[in-house]
Parts: sequence; C-alpha cells; structure tokens
Amino acid sequence: MESIQLSIKGMKCGGCVSTVEKILNNSDGIENVSVNLLTESAYFEITQKHFKIETVLENLKENGFPSKIYINDFSKKINKAELEKKKKWNNQWKKLTFALLLLLFSVLGHLAEGRYINFPILGNIFFHASLATLALLLPGRGIIINGFKSFIKNRPDMDSLVALGVTSAYTTSLLSLIFPTTGFPCFFNEPVMLLGFILIGRFLEERAKYQTGSSIGELLDLQPEMANIYTEDNQIKSIRVNTLKPDQEIQVLAGDRVPADCIVTQGNSYVDVSHITGESKPIEVKKGENLSSGSLNLNSTLRLKVQKVGGDSSLAKLVSLIESVNASKPPIQRIADEIAGKFTYFVLIFATLTFFFWWKGARNIWPDLLSQNNQFITHSSHTLHSSLGSNAENFLSLAIQLSIAVLVIACPCALGLATPTVITVASGKAAKKGILFKGGDKIEMASKINHIIFDKTGTLTKGKPFIVDYKNNNDHSFLLQIAASLEKESRHPIADALIREAKKQNLSLFRIKKIFTHSGRGISGELDSIDGLINIGNIEWLLSKGIIIDSNAQKVIENEETKTNTIIGVSIKDKFLGFILLGDLLRDDSIKTVQNLREKNFKINILSGDRKQTVLALAKKIGCKESEVKWGLLPQMKLKIIESLKINNKVAMIGDGINDVPALASSDLGIAVGSGTQIAKANADVVLMGDQLNGLPYALNLAKKTIRKIKQNLTWAFGYNLLAIPIAAGILFPKYGILLTPSIAALLMATSSITVVINALSLE
Repeated sequence: MESIQLSIKGMKCGGCVSTVEKILNNSDGIENVSVNLLTESAYFEITQKHFKIETVLENLKENGFPSKIYINDFSKKINKAELEKKKKWNNQWKKLTFALLLLLFSVLGHLAEGRYINFPILGNIFFHASLATLALLLPGRGIIINGFKSFIKNRPDMDSLVALGVTSAYTTSLLSLIFPTTGFPCFFNEPVMLLGFILIGRFLEERAKYQTGSSIGELLDLQPEMANIYTEDNQIKSIRVNTLKPDQEIQVLAGDRVPADCIVTQGNSYVDVSHITGESKPIEVKKGENLSSGSLNLNSTLRLKVQKVGGDSSLAKLVSLIESVNASKPPIQRIADEIAGKFTYFVLIFATLTFFFWWKGARNIWPDLLSQNNQFITHSSHTLHSSLGSNAENFLSLAIQLSIAVLVIACPCALGLATPTVITVASGKAAKKGILFKGGDKIEMASKINHIIFDKTGTLTKGKPFIVDYKNNNDHSFLLQIAASLEKESRHPIADALIREAKKQNLSLFRIKKIFTHSGRGISGELDSIDGLINIGNIEWLLSKGIIIDSNAQKVIENEETKTNTIIGVSIKDKFLGFILLGDLLRDDSIKTVQNLREKNFKINILSGDRKQTVLALAKKIGCKESEVKWGLLPQMKLKIIESLKINNKVAMIGDGINDVPALASSDLGIAVGSGTQIAKANADVVLMGDQLNGLPYALNLAKKTIRKIKQNLTWAFGYNLLAIPIAAGILFPKYGILLTPSIAALLMATSSITVVINALSLE
C-alpha cells in the first residue's frame, strides 16, 4: 500500500476535520484516513493499483477544501516553507489591519454618539451602516462565503456559525434602518466588532499554531543554502546545496553546517550533532567517520565525501519522521473530532430553540421581564443604534439578539485544536532531545507504560563487543580467521567485533560457500579451503549439535575470570576448535537510567540470550535482582514472556538488534536505541536517536505530561462550550439581568481557541 499526504486548505474546526475524513473514507481505494487540523493535512493509504488521486482532489475542492499532494522534495520544502509562511502572514495581517481600522471608527462613533467627542458624522447611523457593509464585503467576505457554502452543502462548520451570526445582525439592522416600524433592533456596530474580534483571535491563533510546529522549521533552518565543492583541479567552487551529488568532495569550514550526509576524508574537528542525538556535548571526528547533514563543524576545516543528498539525507528523514507523527491520531483525539463534527449541528439547533423560546415562550413565563431588568440595561440615546442585548424593547428583539450570541460564542475550534497542538509541541520537544515518537497514538501509549523490559547487548551495553581472549586453541589467528570469515555477512555486534579484530591483524578472510543463521543461537556454514560444516555460537547450541566439549574446556567456561564475558565456541565438523571470549562495556548512563525509572515506580526486567553468569554480573552492576533477570533466551522465548506480562501491564521493550524485532513488535511500546540496527528502528514505536539511554525516562515522563495537557485542553474546550452557550442563550437574564453581546461572545470564542494553543505551548 502507498501512503499519501495531502495539504488541505479551508479547515477551521473539528467539524471540517470530520467532513474531510468522511469524504476520504467514502472514496474507493482509500484506507486508514487521518486528518490533522493544526498542520492542515490528511494522511491515508491507497489500496488500489489504478487509483486516481485527481478525483479525490476534485471532490475535496468542490466541498470547499482545495488540496494538493504534499511536497516531499526536501529542497523545495526548505525554499517554499518560508515563502508560504510569509504570504499567509501578509494576507492575515492585511485583513486584520482593515478590520481593526473599521473597529476603531466604530468605537469613535460610540464616543461621538455619546457626545464625548465633537464629530457628529461619526455618530450618524448611515456612517455605521457603511462600516458594517465594508466589514462584510472586505475582511469578512471569505468567512461569510465559506460559511454559507458549508451550510448549503449540509456540513456546517465554524465559519457557518460566524457567517450566520454576522449576517443575521447585519440584516436585522438593515431592516430596522429601512423599515423602522418593524421594531427590529439596529446594531450595525455588532458585525464590525464581531469580525474584528474574530480576526484578532484567528491571527493570534495562527501565530500560536505556527509556534507549536517550530521544531520542524528549526530543523529546516539547519540545511545551508550553499556548499563549497572541490573541482577537478582541487579548487573551491560554491554551488547551491540542491545541486550536490553523491561522491562529490566538499569543504566545510569551522562554523559551517554539513550540507549532506558525508564521510570525513581529511581533517579532524569537533562537531555538534545535537539535532540528531539531543546531546549538547560535541563529538570528535576524524578520517573515515560519518557525519549527518545539519551537523555544525566547530573548530577545524574538514574535507568530506558526499554520501546522501536531499530527501535521502538523515536530516530530511528526521523532518519527515516528525511530520509523520500527525498521521496517527491518539484515540482521545478521534473521540474529540467525532464530537466536533456534530457540534455545529447542535449549536444551530440550540440557537433556533433560543430564538423561539425568547420570542414566543418567555413572554408567557416572565411577562414583565424586560421592564423589570431596566436597572441592568443601559439605554442608548440613539434608538436606531443600540448595543445588542442592552436595549431589547420587545421579546422579538431579545430573541434575535440572543440567538446571534449563541451562534457566535460556540467554539468547535477549541475542540479540534485541543489534541493536535499538544501532540505537535510534544513531538518537537522530544525531537530536540533526540527522541522520535512515530505517531500521536504512540505518545498516548507511552503515557500508560508501567513495565519496562531491557535487552542486554547493545541496549544496556554499548553494543560494541571486543575480543578479550582465546581459549582451548593455541592458533588464535586461525580461530579468529574462521570465525570472522563466516560472520562477515552478519549484522550482529559480535560479528562486527570479530571482523574488526581480523582487519586489525590483516587476516585474509575465506569466501563463504553456504551460510545459515540460527536466530539467538549462532551461525553455521561452509567456507572455501575449509572442509566440513562450521558452527559458531553459544555453548548450549554447540552441545545440541553434537559437538563434544571436553572437561578441560568446561572448566574454562566455569572459571571465575570468564564468567563476566560472552563466550562463543567454534567447531569444524564435529571437532571443537576453541572459545573466543568477548567483553562489552556498559553504556555510560545505564545505571542512572535504571535507577531513575525505579524511582518513578516502573517495573524493570532484563531479557537476554547471553549466559547466566554474564547477565547476572551486569544485573548486579545496574542494581537488578536475580528474579528480574532472564538469560539464555531465544527470540520466541522473549516473545512468550512479553505476552504473559502484557496481561496485567502495559509493557515497553527496549532493544537494538534483529533478534529484538519480534519482541519490539509484540510489546505495547517498542523502543529502539539509535545506535542499533535499521530493522530494529524501523519496527519500533519510539527511537532514541543518540548513543544514550537517558532519553528514556524523559520520553515516558513527557508522554504523561502530554496526555495531561490534552485532557486539560479537552476539559476546557468542552467546559467552555457547556458554560458559555447557555449564558449566551440568556439563562442568567431572568434572575440576574446578565446578557452577553455578540461582540463579547466573539471575544470569548476567540479567547477559547487561543487558550487551548497557549496551554499546549506551556508543555515542558
């Protein structure tokens, strides 16, 4: 299945999200749809071979959501991101500036009407009618057109509520001006104030929303625009980064960033790689070492050979991975979006009921209500220019005023933004620490974890074993030569140690004729110039293959000096050739990480395929009891243990190798160490990008804080609407004489959305 991401315009609230999801879900050949309001994007998978994306794009456009396939070209993404951002800000600023100018004249009109300033024309009703007309035709035109389009197509959204409220206020005022005998209220200032406050709110909301996604912008800023390449005559030439090609050699001066994934061919320097690992401490690099794009060269000139450019570079993949977090919604967001999709229908019904109640019902319940509440009402000296809710002379006037207030105060935006804003902020903060969550649903699962399982080799240890000694064989070189030759096609850390040592001793390796991998046990096969089947692996496996290990060799295994080392045996045919002892160092922060997790009441287990003495020695160092440790495990045995633990716990598995992939996939949350294999990182839900484990407690703690923030936002969004809508409908008017004008309602509505985004930004 092919994954597609669309950039979608026109989404304003949770109702829009629900509509877009329905359109996509109802399209043949589309599955696993996820729509994000904050990033204005949609993600889905195509299940048909001859799928026509153009049909889907046209359908979205017809429904008011013009869309295009998301640009995944890294160079274009960098160039266009800033331009699109500036264009959007300019448009928003122009609308807001004009709306604020109209709002200023409206306020001055009130002052002139009350004779606080001597400028009669500003207090004239026709002047205010002109202001309201301009407000609707210019800054409010887009909102009104989009709102009525959505309403007509039976998918009302936030713009529909605003459009109905604003045009109702304007139309009522216009009828009152033209036909004074109707008794309708006249409040031309209200459409101006409504649009002014709404546009202020949207401007601030957009600004805050942009800040929530700033981590991606910061990563894009790490990509330099120019690069210095070496020409054929070894001269320096400056070219644009997007024209770089693999195998070209480039110069990176001190203070410059690496423009692509490269390998050092000349020079030594300290380099800042914190954008990948989250670690602020620079690393020292020399000839032969790899550097990721975006790395900052600190103190010496380097000559580098380009390996990967553009969208293939590590920086581009990091950006894509952070963007993809929005593709998987946490369950809590799906519930909120579903409610938001129906919310506008509820508001429309409630506003209609409010109108008929105050027009027909209230006069029978409280016949003297309007006269009794005169003490709360501020009368205007201008009968054709009253403030909404402050000069209702009859129940029809009051009904119009309050139904408009209900339309304007309702805020489905807050519901739609409650979750994605927090998820985006959280994923950005995690990325800066070298932690990558592969979806919002993974963040929610991480918040529930209470049991953590560690693999040993490559996870708690550095995963770079080194040869300590050779036993039961005097020809150490031959023993190493056989082992390294058969292991040279393996990705296991032990294989890497053997090959590294063979290269160090300049040993020539035999060609492999046949090879068989026995996961968690060892490797077997045949080599050129060697007669018979070769087995390399743990002792128990060799014994099960019928290899005879004499009593002297057994004593070597049980010797106190060898207990803390990993031991592999080598045999040819049925003849035992000897042992190779390997050591591995604990990661610098393994002990501190495990202690930190224990203090936070996480249950800890270590599952390892290594022998008992080696695993227990490590467990003792990091403070684990023997009951918390399992050894001699095959991948399927790890799987069974995890499945049994999942019955009563939420289990996270931390691993680094191919052998850990089944366990990572089976656990509730798979966590891969960044220095591990690509397949482990591909199958994990969370990746710790650096060479450290200390990001693990931070990641789990951040996930808990994230879900707490989401719950706060949803509580606020639901609470605000449940409280504000009845107040706007006049529930407090009979007893307390309290009414909300639509302008105040619009201000509250804007504040509601902004509050949700600001609360997300406060995540630490």
